[in-house]
Amino acid sequence: MKMQTLREVQELAARTGHVFIATADPRGQPHVAAAGRLALTPERHILVTEWFCPVTLSNLQSNPRLSVVVWDAATDSGYQLTGELEAVKETGTIDGYAPNVEGRRNMPQVERQLLLHVNKVLEFKRSPHSDIEE
Repeated sequence: MKMQTLREVQELAARTGHVFIATADPRGQPHVAAAGRLALTPERHILVTEWFCPVTLSNLQSNPRLSVVVWDAATDSGYQLTGELEAVKETGTIDGYAPNVEGRRNMPQVERQLLLHVNKVLEFKRSPHSDIEE
């Protein structure tokens, strides 16, 4: 995988303002979550930050493999990154007062950053494409 490709992934995520994360539990039950930020580290890892739901975190604790999709629907261009979770870091918490989520059950209370090791970068689009890494 080329560093330039990872930079393109980061730039596309910044332009679209979102990424999708696919995880699975130990039985293989899939789960997809949306996140807002993706950044590249000098070590060719990626950081994804958001208020992840409990299912995403539970899946990653028991099965660290995941896919991250960055896709621009307007241009039908994007990437799928496959890899593994390296670490989870807490980056923020709700201070106990959130009127827009009061009374809602199971709302994330902690913003987390996922450090991901990328194994492959594949093309992702709606139109015909290859799933072979270039």
